[in-house]
Amino acid sequence: MSAALAVSGLVKRYGAVEALGGVDLEVGDSELVGLLGPNGAGKSTLVKIACGLVRATTGHAEVCGARAGSREARAALGYLAELFRFPGWMTADELLELHQRLAGSRGGERERGELLELVGLREARRRPVEAMSKGMQQRLGIAQALVGSPRLLLLDEPTSALDPVGRRTVRKLLEELQRRGVSVLLNSHLLSEIELVCDRVVILLGGRVVSAGTPAELARPRGVEIETDAGKRMYPEAGREDIPRLIAELVRDGKNVYGARLLTSTLEDVYVEAVGGEGS
Repeated sequence: MSAALAVSGLVKRYGAVEALGGVDLEVGDSELVGLLGPNGAGKSTLVKIACGLVRATTGHAEVCGARAGSREARAALGYLAELFRFPGWMTADELLELHQRLAGSRGGERERGELLELVGLREARRRPVEAMSKGMQQRLGIAQALVGSPRLLLLDEPTSALDPVGRRTVRKLLEELQRRGVSVLLNSHLLSEIELVCDRVVILLGGRVVSAGTPAELARPRGVEIETDAGKRMYPEAGREDIPRLIAELVRDGKNVYGARLLTSTLEDVYVEAVGGEGS
């Protein structure tokens, strides 16, 4: 089976401005990939090319084996923009029915009911959008992106305006989608969310991939911290294999040891290092 999204040598120029400078990226089947980078890094251009809204200058982008922008590619993906707006007078059910018509879905009432159940809005199907909280609207937006059972979901900042409870709800929803075989490319500035939910992370800077890998692969060792009755001690050059020896030495010196922790860099540390301190 083809990758949900495959991008190779992707270049996009707007006159003298190069928005993408040869990007290679892949989102595998049932994989959740986080896309990071400061404003102007090329994230939105990449997503627009995948959606077929913008044409690449050179390079290739395919969705489920079909050329990005083709009818087959559009049918295989769902998209939720960061600044989405739904008609306030429409109910959740009416909004999904509209998007079924736009997407050519024949799922009917059964599909709408299943999607509303999936995002926890079945009891609110007759509620107008304007009467919904931000979190409910966000979940409704994900439901509309899933109309027609796409294999690939493109989400732009889906949790940026939510409180911690709302972010956890969306995070659990993404995990459920992954279990159902849906691949997700998640564009977000909330590094803690990316670190919690994504299988892999891709960092863009100046239209190029500057770092990529699993959160564990990108992490850097930062030493060992050991807590004793005399306080916490840091061993910046130590690794996991040094912990038993360090504890034995402390005990031999008469110290009570309460815990040891292997320190690694956070995704935020990796991000700041990769983009060189550039702000969003």
